[in-house]
Amino acid sequence: MSPQRVLRERKGHCLEGAVLAAAALRVNGHPPLLMDLEAVRDDDHVLAIYRQHGLWGSIAKSNFAGLRFRAPVYRTLRELALSYVDHYYNLRGERTLRSYSAPVNLARLDNRHWMTSDEDVWCVPELLIATRHFPLFPDKVARALPRLDRRSFEAGMHGWTKH
Repeated sequence: MSPQRVLRERKGHCLEGAVLAAAALRVNGHPPLLMDLEAVRDDDHVLAIYRQHGLWGSIAKSNFAGLRFRAPVYRTLRELALSYVDHYYNLRGERTLRSYSAPVNLARLDNRHWMTSDEDVWCVPELLIATRHFPLFPDKVARALPRLDRRSFEAGMHGWTKH
């Protein structure tokens, strides 16, 4: 849904939250940028990203406590994406984050009215999927990632609801 629809209907998932945050960032003078976090055996996650004083931060909506906001303290987008690794896990406790996308500037979709459309804005996820993704680490490292410990798992699930 477009940010206008999200505000009107007062609901949204991860993607809608990121698109709404990108619109809010744009209204406040930042370019409307998104970044896709790609996972295995799990859902992808979308972040609205911004720069402040040359450093990257992000805004996101998630039912998992550790997948939300990041203060702008990261020198690169890779550093920002890596900050999500320990908090990005599936219901089996497997750490699942594997790659991140190049930034996507939603201004490219202004002619599709991504901020105000009453229709679904499928052009946004289509653009994210088509954008180049970069691996965070080699497959050998990914296979050796330990499962999350029980206490960290439970802490990250605080506020989680089935959908």
